[in-house]
Amino acid sequence: MPVTVDFRLYLITDRRLASGGNLLSAVEHALAGGVRAVQLREKDLGSRELLELARKMRELASTYGAKLLINDRIDIALAVDADGVHLGRDSIPLRDARRLMGADRLIGCSTHTAKQLAEAEADGADFAVFGPVYFTPSKAAFGPPLGVDTLRLARASTRMPVFALGGVGAENIDEVIAAGADGVALISAVLAAKDPRQAASDINLLIENAFLRHTQKQEE
Repeated sequence: MPVTVDFRLYLITDRRLASGGNLLSAVEHALAGGVRAVQLREKDLGSRELLELARKMRELASTYGAKLLINDRIDIALAVDADGVHLGRDSIPLRDARRLMGADRLIGCSTHTAKQLAEAEADGADFAVFGPVYFTPSKAAFGPPLGVDTLRLARASTRMPVFALGGVGAENIDEVIAAGADGVALISAVLAAKDPRQAASDINLLIENAFLRHTQKQEE
């Protein structure tokens, strides 16, 4: 049975931003605050170091009933029995990843255009992140922010869940949900917070309230 996308907050790791300089501690606090999906994205680590970190992250995620996805590294994901992988534009083709991962694991994709979203869906992705919606230094290499209007148009072109990425935080969650996003993907808004647990809890509440408002407007 395929794994379901049953989360709305998708936490992406960057140990350089982790509160207190301890990634595992910051992620554990975020999990305690309600995060239910984590993408381990430490692209500069060697295979052995990444594997060790992934094993520890797998234990944490399992403890809190959360899903763990590994960025790009299918071998690491399979080795630690992760819930899936996340693929970038230069990763192994999605169809090949699905053949290796099987139907019972998640595959997420990074997308930056409506065309890429459509291709990811056609190739069998379970969900996608779309951005950068707003400016953020970590995504500056992808060019200027796409904006919520582009997000709205892109979201309308696909049935699979889409997570808004790039500069998303407490101040604009309502806006991206109103534009059709199924959730948000973020790094610093939680990991770099003084209290990752409280930050995760607050953001989850903001997402929930945004969906309630959006649903009410649709019913009016």
